[in-house]
Amino acid sequence: MQSVGIYEAKSRFSALIELVEQGEEVRITRHGKEVVRMLPVRRRPVISDEQIARELGQMDALHASIQPAGSSTVDSLRRTGRSTA
Repeated sequence: MQSVGIYEAKSRFSALIELVEQGEEVRITRHGKEVVRMLPVRRRPVISDEQIARELGQMDALHASIQPAGSSTVDSLRRTGRSTA
């Protein structure tokens, strides 16, 4: 991590960007207090393909475990709802 004042950051901006591109964190200060933090952009996705596949599998398992009340179909539920109203 590198910390530089605003004036120095203005004169070395390109060099600081290169440091950030290499994975370095750069903090820019004003009167000794941090005002800007430059971080490298994440190049990798936040979630991996394996995590996505696992989550989808869990959702499929949950969906398969959910059964409508009794063995009613949508049509029979509609008829029941209409006849009791």
